[in-house]
Amino acid sequence: MKKAFLQLHAAIFLAGFTGILGKLIQINEFMLVWYRMLFTSVILMLIALFSKRFILLDIRKTLSLLGIGAIVSLHWVFFYGSLKYANISVSLVCFSAVGFFSSILEPIIFKKRFLLIELVLGLVVMFGIYLIFHFDQHYRFGIFLGVISSFLAALFPILNKKFIDQLDPNTISLYEMSGGFFMLTILMPFYFLLPSNASFIPNTNDLFWLIILSLFCTVLAFNLSVRSLQKVSPFTVNLSFNLEPVYGILLAFLIFHENERLGWPFYIGMLIIASTVVFQSIRVWLTERSIRTIVKS
Repeated sequence: MKKAFLQLHAAIFLAGFTGILGKLIQINEFMLVWYRMLFTSVILMLIALFSKRFILLDIRKTLSLLGIGAIVSLHWVFFYGSLKYANISVSLVCFSAVGFFSSILEPIIFKKRFLLIELVLGLVVMFGIYLIFHFDQHYRFGIFLGVISSFLAALFPILNKKFIDQLDPNTISLYEMSGGFFMLTILMPFYFLLPSNASFIPNTNDLFWLIILSLFCTVLAFNLSVRSLQKVSPFTVNLSFNLEPVYGILLAFLIFHENERLGWPFYIGMLIIASTVVFQSIRVWLTERSIRTIVKS
C-alpha cells in the first residue's frame, strides 16, 4: 500500500507540470493533445517492441481500451481549452472537482452503494474550489471547459479499474493513448472548421516541450497512476489527484507569478482541498492496516 501511494503521488507531481507545459506550448489545445498522444503512442510502442511485451488483445478488450483512450483525449482537450481560455490556476482549480464526480460515478458504474464519507469529501473539495475562485465573468467559458474536463477525468480511472488485474500498465497505456490519437484524428477535420487564432503547427520550442510532456508527464505519470490502482481505489486516486492543482498552481506562482492576482480565499481553499486528500489517505491506510491485522489474527 505504501508503494502504491508513492507511485500515485509521484504521478500527481509529474501531472502538476502539465499546466505549465500547456502554457508554454503555443499551438491550440486540440493539436496540442493530438501531438501529445501521437508522441506518447510512439514512445510506448517502441518500449513494447524493444522489451518484447507487445500484446495483441481480443477485439472486446481492444475496443474498450480504445474507448477509454478517447475519453482521456477529450479530457485533455477540455483541460487545455480551459487553460488557454482562462489561465493555469483556473483550469487546475476546476480539476479539483474530480473527487466530487468520482464519488457519484463510481457507485453508479460498479453498482454499489454510495458512501457518505466520499460524498462529503467531494463536496468539501467543491467548497474549496468555491473559495479559491470568485467566478469572474471573464473566465466563465474557461470554467465551463474545466468542469467538463474534471467530469471526464473522474470517469476513465473508474473504467480502467477492471483492466488493472488483467493487463500490464504499459499495455493499457499503449492502447488507450492510441485510441485517443485515433479519436482526435477522426475529429480533426471538424475542429479545423472552428475559428482559432492559435497555430496548428508546432515550432521548435513546441516540439521540445511536447516531447517532455509526452515522455514524463504522460508515459511515466500515466504508468505510475495505473500501477497505483492495483492497490488503491479509483475514488482515492481521483481525490488524491486534487493535489495536482496544488503542485501546478505553486509552479504557476513561481514561473508566471499568478499569485499576484490571488487573495486569501485561494490559500484557505487550497488548504481545504489538501486536507481532504490527507484525510482520505490516512483513512485508507488505517482501513488497510485494520484488515491486515484481522487477517493475521
